Amino acid sequence: MFKLLKNALQVKDIRRRLAFTAAMLLLFRIGAHITVPGVNSGVISAIANQGLFGLLNTFGGGALSNYSIFAMGVSPYITASIVVQLLQMDIVPRFVEWSKQGEVGRRKLNQMTRYITIVLAFIQSIGLSIGFNSLSNFGLITNPGIQTYLTIALVLTAGTMLLTWIGDQITVHGIGNGVSILIFAGIVARIPEGLVGFYDTYFAGKELSENWTNIGFAVGLVIAMILIVVFVVIMETAQRRLPIQYSKRASGSHETSWLPLKINSAGVIPVIFASSFMMAPATVLQLLNTRYSDAGWFKVMNTIFNMEEPVGAVIYTVLIIVFTYFYAFVQVNPEKVAENLQKQGGYIVSVRPGRGTEEYISSLLMRLSTVGAFYLGLISVVPMIASALWDLPSGIRLGGTSLLIVVGVALEAARQIEGRMVTRKYKGFIEE
Repeated sequence: MFKLLKNALQVKDIRRRLAFTAAMLLLFRIGAHITVPGVNSGVISAIANQGLFGLLNTFGGGALSNYSIFAMGVSPYITASIVVQLLQMDIVPRFVEWSKQGEVGRRKLNQMTRYITIVLAFIQSIGLSIGFNSLSNFGLITNPGIQTYLTIALVLTAGTMLLTWIGDQITVHGIGNGVSILIFAGIVARIPEGLVGFYDTYFAGKELSENWTNIGFAVGLVIAMILIVVFVVIMETAQRRLPIQYSKRASGSHETSWLPLKINSAGVIPVIFASSFMMAPATVLQLLNTRYSDAGWFKVMNTIFNMEEPVGAVIYTVLIIVFTYFYAFVQVNPEKVAENLQKQGGYIVSVRPGRGTEEYISSLLMRLSTVGAFYLGLISVVPMIASALWDLPSGIRLGGTSLLIVVGVALEAARQIEGRMVTRKYKGFIEE
């Protein structure tokens, strides 16, 4: 990794992209500490680290506990992206038409995603402000009123849209997927605070003789994290290579190349999608807890959308599996792959071109995604099961999701850097 970074820093284009990414992340970290006007953020610091609020706060790098302009993070944008992608599945004809129009259609879909993001962010920001003000015994908003709530909602919505713009800029001018990089940065920014909290919980104020059990637990936790990281790296880099032959060459000879299909073609996007899908209703329910905690419907809904409950954990796992299959076919479109191969005069060995190739790739992608979905669900749910069995802190309970995102995004960024370095070598060879 260090060798890759050293070689990358010697390339001007990559160095510029890394610097741009770092500058955008610095802007993100500064914004995470700018508190919304008219708010006393100190009264919700403890609430923001509990349950799913803690996961939302982790994704935002502590922006929620500061009730900053980036308090909602990119969650509304992710939810809007899910909605738009689902509507492309023969639900809204216009969206289906746009999805087939190439770059022009993609721009229209992105614009529609932003419009939906604005609506969701505005509604969510009002609910978040009212709910947190209630949970904090009406101490969050210094001067409650319609005008105050609307002002705060506009600021939070603008913050979400600014984060969305930062993510787009990172994707175009920086390294990696912008939204994933922002979530990655938020999680990493919370690591020091998490380590301090872990030390205070298990080691502070205790004699060495009293700490042997806790030391053993800490060592076991570190070993488990290392094993998880190794497993994630293996699964994220594993792929099935399909032999491709090209017959239409000037020399008249057959040339063989490879079409790589990753076991987990969807990456960590299904985990991010599933987390956001669960966090939206769970956040609303927790904000309604003080008023409807004894209602039967509230208890049922809270059980369903709480990832710390068995039913919620099962639903979360099912969502990860569904999004893994869905996003794998978004990333690798069998119809387009078969069409491109046929246009280039290529074919998979022992597979008929055209429709046969499309069906073969679809079948293979389904089998690979089954393994990928099981792997993503396992990494996300095992820490929850372990926490339930041994009563571990909530940070560890949701740590599998965070660790999976961090490692997955880091690997994707490293692959993009390697790809740009290879491209530069080919350009240099051609110019010479």
